[in-house]
Amino acid sequence: MRLIQQNPDISAYLAADEAIDHEHPLVRETAARLRAESPDAYSYAKAAYEHVRDTIPHSWDADDPRVTWRASDVLALRTGICHAKAHALAALLRAESLPTALCYQRLAAGDGPDSFVHGLVAVLLPGAPPDGWARQDARGNKPGVDARFSVTGERLAWPVRPQFGEVDYPELYDAPHPAVLGALRAATDRAHLTRTLPSALPTTG
Repeated sequence: MRLIQQNPDISAYLAADEAIDHEHPLVRETAARLRAESPDAYSYAKAAYEHVRDTIPHSWDADDPRVTWRASDVLALRTGICHAKAHALAALLRAESLPTALCYQRLAAGDGPDSFVHGLVAVLLPGAPPDGWARQDARGNKPGVDARFSVTGERLAWPVRPQFGEVDYPELYDAPHPAVLGALRAATDRAHLTRTLPSALPTTG
């Protein structure tokens, strides 16, 4: 799948904002610790990915009612759904000057007609085909889910199943999609969020 860079200014994929707050001291501290153990950009990106994937439980898997959306809160509280964990990973990668985009999928809820929007990131690394951007899914593994960091072939939690209407959205967003961020910010708890997250991604243009 060809990924579409929404913003021609690559610096937009390094910016800090309210959700991807990579200037926060906790984000910087975490990034510095991971960087100290990583000699190059690839090993740092992999370390940051595994940190978010493995040390921050997905709130649905952990039955945690709390809702997070700001990267620093995800790292501090160690909980979040896929979108929140994507914000945390994007912040850690941008903190070390690795351009990082937010990406989305529309996935079916089981084999029925209901669907939900799933969040992941794409990081720009030298040598990552086809154009340097490589999508990564840090939602967290569990039985039946084995996502891994890779730049030579995607290892996402859920490859899409077109027969069920699932879609890979090709856009590389430099900030969280407003429909997703709005639902996260307005949610009183995870049960509320489950009812209000978009089932498909509206266009922004």
